[in-house]
Amino acid sequence: MTDFNDRERAEEAKFAMDEETAFRVAARRNRLLGEWAAAKMSLTTEETEAYAKSVVQADFEEAGDEDVIRKLLGDLTGAGIDIDESAVRAALEEKSVEARRQLMGGA
Repeated sequence: MTDFNDRERAEEAKFAMDEETAFRVAARRNRLLGEWAAAKMSLTTEETEAYAKSVVQADFEEAGDEDVIRKLLGDLTGAGIDIDESAVRAALEEKSVEARRQLMGGA
């Protein structure tokens, strides 16, 4: 019975670690997306920092990435940037890869 309990605890620990990693990757990705969008909008360093934080916070509105995509698309088009949803989704995918690479590389 101890082997089963040990295995169950190990699975629970792995699940918790996987969830934490996924959360950290998403947060890093959203920060990178915010910095990407801020550069397109020619924001200052201080504005970029605040904007990146607002993109990270936007991800808490609903499950999935739609809240972040909606925010970025609205902010970019509101700033007069000619961009469409597919370009924002492409940036999201690119920044997901970059965020995972940074976190797995210890950056």
